Amino acid sequence: MASAKLTPLGLAVLELLHEKPMHPYEMAQLMRERYVSTRVNVKAGSLYHTVERLQRDNYIQVVDTQRDGRRPERTVYGMTPTGLDVFNQRGRELLGDLAQEFPAYLSGLAVIDELGRETSLIELENRLVHLRAAVAADDAVVRSLVEDQTPEIYWLDWRYSCDHRKFELEWTERLRDDLRSGRIPFQECDAPHLTLITREDDDERKTS
Repeated sequence: MASAKLTPLGLAVLELLHEKPMHPYEMAQLMRERYVSTRVNVKAGSLYHTVERLQRDNYIQVVDTQRDGRRPERTVYGMTPTGLDVFNQRGRELLGDLAQEFPAYLSGLAVIDELGRETSLIELENRLVHLRAAVAADDAVVRSLVEDQTPEIYWLDWRYSCDHRKFELEWTERLRDDLRSGRIPFQECDAPHLTLITREDDDERKTS
């Protein structure tokens, strides 16, 4: 499928060109203003490389060149009908499909018992410090967006990220309290560990 070639940054570029034709410098400015970096890894070099690839794939095309005084010419790109089709297709997939993701935090949670009570509580406190700072920064950005009367539909992705961080903060605080109080007890080192049964093991037991 053609949409498989569309990277998150490529989709972000087409999202901007869906509004109007623009040059990469303007794209980079808008991405900063709209906090696109919270969902996409945006770097100047990768942005220009992505624009070149989108043009090569016929998803965008040159529609104009602009010169401002002695500054170098700026190439303005617009989205092609093919690019619009791919943009719509990939957008539907991302919005409607339930993709399996692998957050690093889950791997950390999985080894809490092995790390032990003292180390785990220290690291959870470290995480909580970072989360509280992030949530405070999120709130400041949201207040700015509301004051600027930016239509909420343009920052749904940001709102989701903010709500997700708030949830993680509250959940991690509860986990810390549960571990500290002993409601969720750490296992003794000499206690037997759980044995995970695979689907193949279960099938063999049923047929034996």
